[in-house]
Amino acid sequence: MQFQRSDFPEDFLFGVATSSYQIEGHGFGGAGRTHWDDFAATPGNVVRAEHGARACDHYHRYEEDLDLVQAAGFDCYRFSTSWARVMPDGKTPNQEGLDFYDRLTDAMLERGIKPCATLYHWELPSPLADLGGWRNGDIAKWFGDYTETIMGRVGDRMYSVAPINEPWCVAWLSHFLGHHAPGLRDIRAATRAMHHVLLAHGTAIQTMRGLGMSNLGGVFNLEWASPADDSPEAAEKAALYDSIYNRWFLGGVFNGEYPANVLAGVEQHMPQGWQDDFATITAPVDWCGLNYYTRKLIKPDNTPWPSLDEAEGPLPKTFMDWEIYPDGLYKFLKRTKEDYTGDLPLFVTENGMAAPDKLTNGACEDPDRIAFLSAHAAQIQKAIAQGVPVGGYYMWSLLDNYEWALGYEKRFGLVHVDFETLERTPKSSYHALKGALRALT
Repeated sequence: MQFQRSDFPEDFLFGVATSSYQIEGHGFGGAGRTHWDDFAATPGNVVRAEHGARACDHYHRYEEDLDLVQAAGFDCYRFSTSWARVMPDGKTPNQEGLDFYDRLTDAMLERGIKPCATLYHWELPSPLADLGGWRNGDIAKWFGDYTETIMGRVGDRMYSVAPINEPWCVAWLSHFLGHHAPGLRDIRAATRAMHHVLLAHGTAIQTMRGLGMSNLGGVFNLEWASPADDSPEAAEKAALYDSIYNRWFLGGVFNGEYPANVLAGVEQHMPQGWQDDFATITAPVDWCGLNYYTRKLIKPDNTPWPSLDEAEGPLPKTFMDWEIYPDGLYKFLKRTKEDYTGDLPLFVTENGMAAPDKLTNGACEDPDRIAFLSAHAAQIQKAIAQGVPVGGYYMWSLLDNYEWALGYEKRFGLVHVDFETLERTPKSSYHALKGALRALT
């Protein structure tokens, strides 16, 4: 790594992130069916119809995995709790699920690791999907009840909590583009999900404040949008993509408003009285998390609104075919402070890359990931030097895991997982990070 801990402020936190359905093994511990199970069971949705029933078996191997977090010198472990594990029908508590997160929390604390929870990382209980899921405005109340149940059990020991991981993925990717569960391609469904996911966020923040909790934030995935050429049409569409992907969610939470260029296309689909919900959506938070991976080049096309498409970019790409564009992280850190959060602490809550990692003689060399993380760390340092209050950097991900519709073939982990034997093998990037975080000077 081209950095070490001492290159950052003394209180800067380094962490690693995972999510429940991607690693735990949803077939264990009384967890209920999720819309991801339904999506994966539908032919053509997921590579080889793979699912998360076993995943990395973190449910049984969490102590081994937390030993890896501790050994590398990470301060924080950003994990998610599964709604369908805590409440299999979406509404009734499951003692086995609550007990698991109790054990997991205590195991982190025993190792000196700060527990950083996310309440929802996409595993909606199927019975709630049957009621309309994120299209149904009642989901904010359901989510508030879930928040009270899980945080009533472990909230007293959390270092930080965010309600929902990546609202754009929950709403647009899943209800307009159809790439993730529930796999809809419906502008009205997407519009309502885009609003209700933020209403649920605000409801959860208010619920946790009512439990006496603090250090609460929001986590947003951001993707830099550049015009594919110098035409005004491409510039207009890049701005629209930016508004749909980035500004809708940050603007709703921090400014209590949605971008006019998006409302022009979707306002007719919004739920009645949506303007009145901003009092809840803008519930004050203590920090803002940014998940950043790539940029897109945007061009106009002749399809119905939003009438845009992606162009092939010239930069080197990861195994996800995503351009490697570290400058975008710096730009987002600067812009988020200036346009939305002011002096509120910012955290890079996810950043990493997929690579075709293979074991050779019991080792896994991943020099491209080391270069990727080093380049993005340099952009964080640049932002800090210019007065942006960045408080931490969490890498995605600890383990190779279930990469949603792409199954198990896209490896983001610092630790290689053999999905037949479930053996964990730290990659060279893990060892490089361990050296950087535990360096004495």
